[in-house]
Amino acid sequence: MHIPDMMLQGAICPATAALASVGLAGTAYIAYKTKIKPAASLFAGVTALVFAAQMANFPVQIGTSGHLLGATLAVALLGSAFGILAMSLVVLVQCLVFADGGISVLGANMLNMALLASLPAVIVREFYAQTSFQKSAYFAAAFVSTLLAATACAVQLAIAGTAPIQDVLPAMLSLHALIGLAEAGLTVVALVVLSYTVTRVAPHRAWIVPLGFAAVIAIVVSPFASRLPDGLESVAAALRFEHLSGTLFAAPFADYLVPAVNSATLSTALAGFLGICLLFGIAYGTGRMLAQKERER
Repeated sequence: MHIPDMMLQGAICPATAALASVGLAGTAYIAYKTKIKPAASLFAGVTALVFAAQMANFPVQIGTSGHLLGATLAVALLGSAFGILAMSLVVLVQCLVFADGGISVLGANMLNMALLASLPAVIVREFYAQTSFQKSAYFAAAFVSTLLAATACAVQLAIAGTAPIQDVLPAMLSLHALIGLAEAGLTVVALVVLSYTVTRVAPHRAWIVPLGFAAVIAIVVSPFASRLPDGLESVAAALRFEHLSGTLFAAPFADYLVPAVNSATLSTALAGFLGICLLFGIAYGTGRMLAQKERER
């Protein structure tokens, strides 16, 4: 659901950038004040896992693919503030390093995929995390998360004049309802598997589990992921605004490929490896910085 450059133009770009900036600043402040923080290594491992999961597109219907958004998974594993921060780091690196999402619309993508998409999981985390229907609540949150991000994207496209709201909103929701069901199922499966495996390692080594899964997905699975257009690309083609997909920024590993490697399979695997290493390092540094701030208070 990454919006490319040129698909949004006009005042919607600075407006969403301002909203995203305020939201992320508030999230960072809450993370700074949070008494119980995830370990920096676990924060880094989950961030890398979300990045890798977004590389693994799967077919959802004829001619269309989807991928795990990961906002619900991140919030469930890391807590509300750190889950949103993890998503924001993923969206930022995807834009600047892999040209996945335009730089002029970075604010919109941050708003949609990091902030709004996390809200359902935040509600579950804060009010229903300790209930007997926790997994069902996260299933619902993951489904709603996808539809919420798709709705925000459709509204932004309509405000920008890219497509009429009466056309783009039903198209986005009908397609992303299917992706949302897959998102919900994969999120619950991931939570069960991660919870089961993490309990079998020492607490200070818990980060190895999400990072290990990230490595397998990014290096082994993603080179063979579906190459079909994703939900937004399919809607753009159906409504004939797919030509508005130019890029304003020359990212080093655009389309998740390493330019010097001729084999597409090897190139994608290498790009995935570099991506999880980069995300792990950035997130680990961020987590350590927030932990240091806590100790200094």
